[in-house]
Amino acid sequence: MVEEADKPAPSAPAELIEESVETVSVRRAPKMLVFLVLGAALGVLAALIFTYGFGVFDATGAEQSAYSAVSYTSGQVFGFLVLVCGVVGVALGGIVALILERTVGRRTREVQVGRERVTTVD
Repeated sequence: MVEEADKPAPSAPAELIEESVETVSVRRAPKMLVFLVLGAALGVLAALIFTYGFGVFDATGAEQSAYSAVSYTSGQVFGFLVLVCGVVGVALGGIVALILERTVGRRTREVQVGRERVTTVD
């Protein structure tokens, strides 16, 4: 019978640590997705205003087209305008984000970063 004290202790793996200091450039950039979503939301808001602010609906809730004899409900008009205004809003949001990236992105600064790499050797 072998006792616990007689067993050899397992050897712990050795660690090799390498440290270095590097210089990196840091710049601030706007988050593109935020501007695209904000542009789409403003496009939907504009479609809502265009639909119910300027539309002429009859008692059934339909609007007569000026170019054809077709009547469109307020929901259909809103849907059409959301398609157009949403795309325009996303495009304008993207353009604003690109302009901000060009102007704010020019200001970069150099910082020193400490880097540590740990490698275990069995």
